[in-house]
Amino acid sequence: MSASESNLFPLVGLQAVANAHNEWVAVTLHVPQHATGPLTAAFGAADVFALLAPLDCIIPLADPHSVDEALLAQLTPQRTIFRLPAALAADKPIQKKCLQWRDAGYRILLDGPDAGPVMAAHVDARALSVDASSELPGLHQLLPLPGPHLAYNIDDEEQLAAVSALGVSWFAGGYALRSARQQNDADEGTSRRRLLALLGLLARDADVHELEVPLKQDPALSYHLLKLVNSAAFGYTAPISSFHQAITLLGRRQLQRWLQLLLYARQQDDGKIHALLPLAAVRAAHMEALCALRGGDRDQQDLAFMAGVFSLLDVLLGMSMAEIVATLNLDHGVNDALLARSGELGALLALVESGTHPPAALLASTGIDGETYWRSLLQAYQWAIQLSRNL
Repeated sequence: MSASESNLFPLVGLQAVANAHNEWVAVTLHVPQHATGPLTAAFGAADVFALLAPLDCIIPLADPHSVDEALLAQLTPQRTIFRLPAALAADKPIQKKCLQWRDAGYRILLDGPDAGPVMAAHVDARALSVDASSELPGLHQLLPLPGPHLAYNIDDEEQLAAVSALGVSWFAGGYALRSARQQNDADEGTSRRRLLALLGLLARDADVHELEVPLKQDPALSYHLLKLVNSAAFGYTAPISSFHQAITLLGRRQLQRWLQLLLYARQQDDGKIHALLPLAAVRAAHMEALCALRGGDRDQQDLAFMAGVFSLLDVLLGMSMAEIVATLNLDHGVNDALLARSGELGALLALVESGTHPPAALLASTGIDGETYWRSLLQAYQWAIQLSRNL
C-alpha cells in the first residue's frame, strides 16, 4: 500500500450507535466532507464487517453518485445503511439509485429536520436520522415510518430524553461522557470499593484465598465474574462453579483485566448496561494494541490496558482523577498518563481519546501510521463488542 493510501486511514472515524439499553447496534463511519475514497481504501485494508459483526455500518453520503462500484464491492448490503440528506430525495436520478440499492439489500436513512414520510417514500427510506443539536422534527414525521430512527450529536441527558420522546431508538453522541452521573446507592458504592480492594490484592500478589473473600461478600460481583468465565468467550466445556476455579483458570493477569472492566459492568436498576462499559473496553484494547505494535512487552501492554480502562473512572465515579489516583497504587507511568497525558502512555492515551479523526501530529508523535491506527481501532471495537455481550 502506498504512503498516500495509508494516509487516508486517519480520515475514517468510527462512532458507535447504541439502543435504549446502551447496547451497541451500529457504527457510523465518518470521513471529512463525506468523501468515499478513504472508505474504499479502509474497507479494502481489513474485513470491516467481520471485525464489527454483528453491528450495521452507517455511511453518511453528501452525494450518492460518489458511491462507485469499487466501494460497493467492499460492502455487505444487508449490514450497510446509507444516510442521505433529505434535500436529495426529490432528485430523480438519486431516487433511481436508491431504489437500486434497496433491491440489492441496502437500507436508507433520510437525514434532516425536513425529512418525513413523503420524501422517505421517494427513496424507500424506512427510517429518519436527526441531528439532536439542531431543530428536531415533529412526531408526525417519524411515527408513520417503521424505523429504527437514529439521533446523533446527542450531548447530554436532556437531548437524549428529547429525541427518545420522538420515538428515536438509536442514539449516538458524547452523552455518555458528559451526562450527569447517576447517584450510586450504598450497595453500589460498596461493591466498587470491593473491586478496587481486589485490584489492590492482585497488585501485591495475594493468594487465592485472600482474593475469594471480597468476592464472597458481593453476590452481584460474584455473579458477573462467574457469568463471564462461563461465557462463550472463554470456551470452557465444563461449568465453572467456584471462585477458586474461576481465579485459577483465568489467571491473575486476565483476572486483573476483567476486574478493571467490571467497575463499569454494574447493571442499572432498569436493566441497562452502563453506557461507559464499551467505551472503556475500546480504550483499553486500543491502548494495548498500539503499545504492542510499538514493541511494548507484556508488562507494558498491561499498563497500557490499565491506563485506557481507568481513563473514564472520573466520569463513572463523579470524582476528580487526582482523587482516584490517590486511592490506587498505580505505576508512575499510568499516573502520569491519567493525570497529565504525559509520558509514552500519556501520548497513546491522548491519541486514543482524540475522537473520530486523530490529528496527524498526534499520530506522528507516537510513531503510528494511518493504516496501523485503523486496523488497531477495528480490533479494539471487535473486542469491546464481544465483551459487552458477555458481561
